[in-house]
Amino acid sequence: MASRGVAILFCTCALALVTNRQTTVAAQEPRPEVIPPVTALSQVNPADAKPAPPDYCDGYRGIWFTLGQRSEYGDKYSGGLGTYTANHIPVAIYSAAVDRTFFVYGGTIKGRRHLLIMASYYDHKTGLVPQPTVVLDKGGVDDPHDNAALSVDDRGYVWVFVSGRGRGRPGWKFRSRQPFSVAEFQFVRQDEMTYPQPRYLPGFGFFNLFTKYTKGRELYWETSTNGIDWSAHQKLAGIGGHYQVSDVRADGLVASFFNRHPGGNVDKRTDLYYVQTTNFGVTWTTAAGIPLTLPLSTTNNPARVIDYASRGELMYTCDLNFDAEGHPVLLYLVSRHHQAGPRGEPRTWTIARWDGREWITSAVCRSDHNYDMGSLYIRPDRWLIIGPTQKGPQPWQTGGEMALWSSKDLGKTWTMTRQITANSVFNHSYARRPLNARDPFFAFWADGDPTRETPSRLYFGDAEGKRVWQLPYDMDSTNAAPRQAFP
Repeated sequence: MASRGVAILFCTCALALVTNRQTTVAAQEPRPEVIPPVTALSQVNPADAKPAPPDYCDGYRGIWFTLGQRSEYGDKYSGGLGTYTANHIPVAIYSAAVDRTFFVYGGTIKGRRHLLIMASYYDHKTGLVPQPTVVLDKGGVDDPHDNAALSVDDRGYVWVFVSGRGRGRPGWKFRSRQPFSVAEFQFVRQDEMTYPQPRYLPGFGFFNLFTKYTKGRELYWETSTNGIDWSAHQKLAGIGGHYQVSDVRADGLVASFFNRHPGGNVDKRTDLYYVQTTNFGVTWTTAAGIPLTLPLSTTNNPARVIDYASRGELMYTCDLNFDAEGHPVLLYLVSRHHQAGPRGEPRTWTIARWDGREWITSAVCRSDHNYDMGSLYIRPDRWLIIGPTQKGPQPWQTGGEMALWSSKDLGKTWTMTRQITANSVFNHSYARRPLNARDPFFAFWADGDPTRETPSRLYFGDAEGKRVWQLPYDMDSTNAAPRQAFP
């Protein structure tokens, strides 16, 4: 059996193996309509795994992509999108047990647009990274909507949830063969799953929020005590379609905020909704504790926080976090048009926070593109935002120059503390917050020219915005030290 002319490297109910040391590919994507009914991990002879060509794993190279939805000022979004989207959560996790930040990204083969789902880690003790591991070769797909999210369970196993796309390409779940390792992965199952947002909750198991293309991009969740046997898909919301961002509070509260797509049109994304569950999805409420009847199916329901539609405004999700009192804080961008260029101005980075009684909004700054995505960090003494808020070398395009913003009054007012990157050749985009982020791997992003196909490099930076490192684009050894790129 073949997919796009490439042999399938595993059979139904098989364990797919990838190994960093031996540089083997986990699997290559089968025909979209074939979804094996996998219910448990099983074994395959590692000798059956096909060795990957050397140039698959000998460096950190992000995927470059263009949507092709162009207007006068450029594409709707394009560029270096190895850490795309805002709806793949999380893409990096710091583990104190081994002092490593594990991460996944959309990689590629040098000189080609060929999506490889990659996994690796930064070792905080040594300051080194290994050669990355190919978790999944997408078999000719070049679309970073198929990027992955990450989870680490209470035994240290690293789980990779690879997004599908629509109803044509399935999602995939993998588990590391050994705890706290990305050297080898086992294939667990395929399922209909886009924009995965998995989290492991000690004492409960996995809670995975995701999207299915049922009647538009509708929101679902599933649970599992062991990552192998999963519940039925349960529908959270279906109001024409949604994009969501989620997070989990320290006590296990799961929170999500999302927009809606009037008439199923993603270019009209608007409004802001917030939901939460304190009992692993048994019941859901608003921030005020008002019970919700699921799935949400009407526009004006108790979960709606802000009616942006009546203002003629669009809403683009970025990040969700919790303040010192455990109240949700949302970061998103408000725009007036879906196309690139001045028609969308002002594009305002916005905070919405629940103070225990009501939602309070405040403006952070403005930038020049709807997909200028950044992340929100809440520290005891201040709140931080890292993102591409400053104009880059390719204006009116996805991304720009990275900057650090800070607030000392619960997000009411914001000051740009530091411009993190400057005089860049390419725009920087999609600054992602690692779970349990620890310096120096405090933010993770990619660069690339949105106006033409270019190489895309991967970066991480510290909490003060003082130093940025580039992951090695080429590697001729098993381990290497990232080089300082800024200042």
